Amino acid sequence: MAIIAQLGALLLSATILLTGNGLQTTLLPLRAEAEAFPALSIGIMGSSYFIGFVVGCLTTAHLVRPVGHIRVFTAMVAIASVVPLLHILTLQEWAWWILRAVTGYCIAALFLVIESWLNERADNTMRGTVFSVYTTLTFVAIICGQILLTLYEPTEFTLFAVASIVVSLAAVPIALTSATAPAPLATVRLHPIRLVRLSPAGAVGCFAVGLVNGAFWSLAPIFATSAGFDATGVATFIGVAVLGGALSQWPFGRLSDRLDRRAVILLVSGLSVVTGLGLFLASRYWSPGVLPLAFAFGAFSFPVYAISVAHVNDLITTQSFVEVSGGLLLLNGVGSVLGPVAGAFAMQLAGPGALFAEIALVYVLFAAFILLRMRDQARPAETHSADFVPAVDSAIAAPVGYDPRSEETPEPPLKEPEESIVR
Repeated sequence: MAIIAQLGALLLSATILLTGNGLQTTLLPLRAEAEAFPALSIGIMGSSYFIGFVVGCLTTAHLVRPVGHIRVFTAMVAIASVVPLLHILTLQEWAWWILRAVTGYCIAALFLVIESWLNERADNTMRGTVFSVYTTLTFVAIICGQILLTLYEPTEFTLFAVASIVVSLAAVPIALTSATAPAPLATVRLHPIRLVRLSPAGAVGCFAVGLVNGAFWSLAPIFATSAGFDATGVATFIGVAVLGGALSQWPFGRLSDRLDRRAVILLVSGLSVVTGLGLFLASRYWSPGVLPLAFAFGAFSFPVYAISVAHVNDLITTQSFVEVSGGLLLLNGVGSVLGPVAGAFAMQLAGPGALFAEIALVYVLFAAFILLRMRDQARPAETHSADFVPAVDSAIAAPVGYDPRSEETPEPPLKEPEESIVR
């Protein structure tokens, strides 16, 4: 565990930052609803965050190269800590869209800095351990953000000030660390269409998870209030779903190491359909069932991203991890941009509960696609080329364009797979 102690400052900064961001993610839809923002406007606000996030992922390397990691980190923290205060100074819908895009950009830049630093300092024998700890802390931080939400009313100024304070504190551990800053981030060409040809199941899975989780993080607080929860209940609803996802990552991931990963994806997608429809019905007819179903939904839905990434990584060489991870991140980000708007349309047409009906529909279509792929391409006899590594999708944090198992040397262009490889 010596490597964890050496990277403690980076991990602490990431945890503090995600706590503040988790608080904002739930707080803003609640305050927007209290200010009578339409569901579509709240959905656009969620999409704006992911637009900024995608742009940040694509451009941060150009910021880091001339000035270094620490300067970029402190600059992005400064901007990100100002934004919550600006939210409360103006209640114009269009202004909140812009501010969410700014936050998305800053969060992407901040986590690209943190995760590239973690990746460089952890050698190949310890990367899996480091990123497992990092993923666990990610879920813990999001739950802590929900706990902070229960301290004050969303209609007050106080929670926005708390969010600003927490984000500001994230700069302290990195500013005081004695660890040597890593080499500048490399710019990687992204080829999402080539990834779809390489592994249709994995690439479409990352896009589908973006659709689902982008909608969930942007609109689930509105769903929870419609089900009769107050601010504390909303925080509990989100926290329970996150807890379910945290506890199920390893069991489903390890199961996918032993079976055809697509079969496990099909299983969790099918169970997500059931729990999504259950949440839709429970919000109308059985409110005591909402929290247990939220836990089950998180347990089945959140691991889909990590298993989809692992499925793609089975088909590539170690030298292609950077390009592939970046391409999957882009596909996931595009899905996260579209998901909140689609969810908001469903909510406007059929009420807040329709959010999970729309999510269930996404998983129905995805499961049907997986069935077609399994019919067309049988699983090969050989074992997986890559073990499962827990991961979170871009709706929660910004995974850098590195796989925890990858080298940091420039990689050759991604090659198309042989026809015999399962996709």
